[in-house]
Amino acid sequence: MSNLDLQRQFFAEELEAVCRLRSPALVDAFAAVPRERFLPPGPWSVWAESDVAMSMAMAAKPGGHAGGGGLRLQATPDADPRRVYHNVSVAIDPARSLFNGQPGTLAVWLDALDLPSGGRVLHVGGGLGYYTAVMAHVVGPAGRVVAYEVDAALAASAQANLASMAWVDVRHGDASSGIDGPFDAIVVNAGVTHPLDAWLDALAPGGRMILPITAGMPAMASTLGKGLVLLVTRGDADAFAVRIFTVVAVYSAIGLRDASLDERIGKALMAGPMQWTKVRRLRRDAHDPGESCWLHLANCCFSVDS
Repeated sequence: MSNLDLQRQFFAEELEAVCRLRSPALVDAFAAVPRERFLPPGPWSVWAESDVAMSMAMAAKPGGHAGGGGLRLQATPDADPRRVYHNVSVAIDPARSLFNGQPGTLAVWLDALDLPSGGRVLHVGGGLGYYTAVMAHVVGPAGRVVAYEVDAALAASAQANLASMAWVDVRHGDASSGIDGPFDAIVVNAGVTHPLDAWLDALAPGGRMILPITAGMPAMASTLGKGLVLLVTRGDADAFAVRIFTVVAVYSAIGLRDASLDERIGKALMAGPMQWTKVRRLRRDAHDPGESCWLHLANCCFSVDS
C-alpha cells in the first residue's frame, strides 16, 4: 500500500470516527475513491468550516464585506494529493463560490441515506463527480447512479472522471424533468427554495432524500445560501416524513430556485430551532396556510404536525 493509499485510509477512518458514520461501505468508499482525480490540478484553494463562519460574521457587520467571493481561501503549499485528504472544501471555481464540499458534511448526509448495495441513486448537482463516485462505490456495479450537472463544462469533466464506472450515468441538465426513477436515494447537492415535484415523484417507497432548503445571502456577495438540510423519507403513496437534519451554508442551485420564496424561507428560519425542529412531514395536499405550516409553498408544505 502506497503512502497516498495509507493517507486515504486514515482520512476515511477519521471521517468514520468524527462523523460517527454507521455504514462500513461508505467508509470503504472514502478510502477507495481518489479525491484528487475529481479536482482541478493542484495546488488547490481550500477553506474549512471556520473560514465560512468568519466570512459570514464579517458580512453580517454594518458595512461589512466578506472578500474573495464571500470566502476566506487558503492555498495549499504544493500539489501533493495528500493535501486534499482533510476535512476541507476544495475550490472548483472560486469566482462562483463553487467547491468540492467538505467531506465531513457530505459524509453525514450520505450516511443518513442508508445506501444499499445494488441501490438506485439520483445526484442533483454532481460537480466533477467525486461524491457521485463515492455513492457509486457504495451501491456497486449492481446499482445505478444518475448524476445531473447544470454546468456543461463540469458535466463533461464528470463524464470523463466517471467513465470507468459503467453503472453511473452523468447528464448535463438541472434534473427538473426527464427523471427516470424510481430511486432509493436522492441527494440534492445545492441549495433550493423548494423540492421539485419530479424529485418527490421519483422517490421510491422507503426512499430517502437529502434536501437543502436555503435563502440567499446577498451580503456575502456570492452564490451561497444558508438554511437547513432536511431528510425526507417516503412512506406509502404520498406520505413523506421529514427530519430537520442540520444547518447549512451551500452553493445555490442555479435555475431551480424561486427568488420570491427567499423572504418566506428567511422568516421561517428566523422562527428559530424551537419551531423548525418540530417539522415532521411534507404535505402535498391542497390546504390553506395554518398554525401547523412551518413553510407553506405552492407545491408542498413542511408541517409541524405528525
